[in-house]
Amino acid sequence: MKRAFIYDAIRSPRTKAKASGGLHEITPTALLAQLHHSLAERTHLDPSQVSEVILGCVTQYGEQAANVAKTSALLAGWPSSIAGLTVNRFCSSSIDAVALAALKINTGQSPALIAGGVEMMSRVPLLADGARVFSDHKFGVAHHILLMGAGADLIATRVGATRKDCDEIAFLSHQRAMVAQSENRFSSIVSIKTSEGEVQNDECIRASLTQERLAVMPAAFAELGSGGSDGVQLAAFESLEAISHVHTAANSPAMCDGAAVLLVGDEGMQDRLAVTPRVEVVDSVTCGAEPLEVVSGCVTATTEILRRNGLSTFDVDVFEIHEAFAATIVKLTRELDLSLDKVNVNGGCIALGHPMGATGAIMVSTAIDELYRADGELAVVAASGAAGSGSALLLRRCA
Repeated sequence: MKRAFIYDAIRSPRTKAKASGGLHEITPTALLAQLHHSLAERTHLDPSQVSEVILGCVTQYGEQAANVAKTSALLAGWPSSIAGLTVNRFCSSSIDAVALAALKINTGQSPALIAGGVEMMSRVPLLADGARVFSDHKFGVAHHILLMGAGADLIATRVGATRKDCDEIAFLSHQRAMVAQSENRFSSIVSIKTSEGEVQNDECIRASLTQERLAVMPAAFAELGSGGSDGVQLAAFESLEAISHVHTAANSPAMCDGAAVLLVGDEGMQDRLAVTPRVEVVDSVTCGAEPLEVVSGCVTATTEILRRNGLSTFDVDVFEIHEAFAATIVKLTRELDLSLDKVNVNGGCIALGHPMGATGAIMVSTAIDELYRADGELAVVAASGAAGSGSALLLRRCA
């Protein structure tokens, strides 16, 4: 089996999912085309060496429909011989895109692929595709599907995470993100050109956020619970007396715009490009967790990738974990006895933003940044999808 390496990983800034957001004017494929060009320039890549582009995207509707992996490569002017595949495993989609690319390298199907993801939530909003499992409660329940916030509150209830616990996770995420941004730790960010100039920085970090402001935010999903989600969950978990509605808009992930692309190649690519690989993709896993918890799959995936590789949390230097609501991180740290000192040390999705189909690939780029900054060796990157799905990667630094 051939070894798979990530030669470079770049991302756009994450900007607000509003008409005033820095990336709003750009279409998803145009954003990706800029990133394709930047990646090729940084790595001296001849696009004709690439066999396929594999991208994650959740809401494949409107401008994000019709296989953005293929259409973005064409828009970039890359050879028509390059195939394209757009995948959807909800919010873990781009981790799966990277995993698929690595597996194609492992099996010798290709020497070089582009992997990543995109989500322009200011242009194609969450649930714009009208998926019935999310818009029709009875239909969703029949398929064991609930909305994400309802699942997050069930996680909090089952692990005993209080409102204070969740607010502390959110506050820490913003504090760490502010430090990381001020110290220019995100070396994987590339500037994106717009008609108003270049967008260079993440926009969702709230410098003014205080613990006092967090404490007075109203519960975001109590109405969702009273509308039927609580009843479904309490019927499934009879030992629970009530669902604790501890999540607010401030301790939930911030919706945003963003994209990321990575160059994944075999060992021979370093000779063809005269570029040293950044990390090796050691392993990948996908799994299913409790569907009524909706977003706990990243915990299950992290547990499984450690088990498969005979590792403990002490063996891993960097954990980039999808902050799919604050209670997910509480569950992770408690069940794995994992110190927050290793988890999302530069902030997570609560502070930096969550462009769903791009989040996993962005976290890979952040993990690589941190491995080199902190002189680490191993990183785990994991994300949850809806319906309890989860995916994870194990990365090893090359130099």
